[in-house]
Amino acid sequence: MNPLTSTASALLTDLYQLTMLQGYYEAGMTDTAVFELFVRKLPPGRNFFVAAGLEQAIAFIEDLHFAPSELEWVAQSGLFGAGFAQRLERFRFSGDVHAMPEGTVFFPNEPILRVTAPLPEAQLLESRVLNILHYETLVASKAARAVLVAGGKGLIDFGLRRAHGAEAGLLAARASFLVGFDGSATTLAGPVFGIPVFGTMAHSFVQAHDDEAAAFETFARAFPKNAVLLIDTYDTVAGARKVVALARRLRSRGIEVRGVRLDSGDLAALAREVREVLDAGGLERAIIFASGNLDEYRVEALARAPIDSFGVGTSLVTSSDAPYLDAVYKLQEYAGRPRRKRSAGKATWPGRKQVYREVAADGTIARDVVTLETDARPGEALLVPVMRAGRRVEKAPGLDAIRAHARRELDRLPPRLRTLGDAPPPYHVEIAPPLAALAAVVDRATAGGETRESA
Repeated sequence: MNPLTSTASALLTDLYQLTMLQGYYEAGMTDTAVFELFVRKLPPGRNFFVAAGLEQAIAFIEDLHFAPSELEWVAQSGLFGAGFAQRLERFRFSGDVHAMPEGTVFFPNEPILRVTAPLPEAQLLESRVLNILHYETLVASKAARAVLVAGGKGLIDFGLRRAHGAEAGLLAARASFLVGFDGSATTLAGPVFGIPVFGTMAHSFVQAHDDEAAAFETFARAFPKNAVLLIDTYDTVAGARKVVALARRLRSRGIEVRGVRLDSGDLAALAREVREVLDAGGLERAIIFASGNLDEYRVEALARAPIDSFGVGTSLVTSSDAPYLDAVYKLQEYAGRPRRKRSAGKATWPGRKQVYREVAADGTIARDVVTLETDARPGEALLVPVMRAGRRVEKAPGLDAIRAHARRELDRLPPRLRTLGDAPPPYHVEIAPPLAALAAVVDRATAGGETRESA
């Protein structure tokens, strides 16, 4: 693979990351820096986030280097000074990373990733690590809402064709599975992530046959253990009756119709009619699968209908109601001194931080406290070490373990945060007094735009 076309390329970054690196190197600014990644605010109508993408971020960090073809481009681009490419040839990440485990519920202004490393190394991670964690967290947070309202019914990712690129489609399958979807229609998610893959037929398969019933029979014979038939190409209820008639013939050959799929129309009303037809025809065990521009709101509305599983696509992979998060990666400490951005509306909290979570008597989460790493508090510390000296602390957990953690996290949400309606009172996130005090000290020290020793 050409490194210049790979999503693992060190050049898949913003140009200013490289221009800053050259500036840091020329100024000898290689002391330890601390950066933290967090989301500033919840999108409208959302109550929480779910952290996702850590595994892909760590894999990128571990392997980050400049290939010969990338170094050649840097040297010949005319954008950088002499010797910069030679400096990059030795680039490797040697620092530490702390993070919230994937599947952890979190809230605005809580760091979900902390990087501690020489300044050039920590800086270069920004664009790509944000890109990875932002997207998977975006999709996982959207998918979790569907999981919470589906009432235990099946959910399948159907979004590849509408995803904004191939990598997005694949990572959406992972992010949605992580929070409780049952699988994906994206085939590559099977061999890459071990995610169950699902698929039936398209309308074109039915249209290609001269007779709808013949299309059903062809498919059932080809897939005798997974005969789920798409019945809304022409007349949905008539299609259901054809399935019943076909099922009687197929049963004599040892083939059972597993179910039918609805993809258009009034899904609730059609599901009730189709259920009656199937049950009357002896297909009580046949499932009804519904798809067609579904999101968590439509899933919630359809959860009481006789529908067994839902395919959720476009709204999921694009997070259509909230297509981005205000996620940032900010410098919080350099050369042993706290740093703080004070821009209007974008101020940060300085220093290395930890998030402590308190749980109520009923087992639901009750309060989070954001404080300095050195300020131990009651409750569960959410940031844990995942890399030391550039290497993983331990083997990555499997997706099943991450799913179990995400399930526990969603189960701990108080009822008011599990709803899709108007935004409830926000979850309480407290800024601890020592952190607020440090911010005041840093503000005084940088009042004139310069960092003085008093900080």
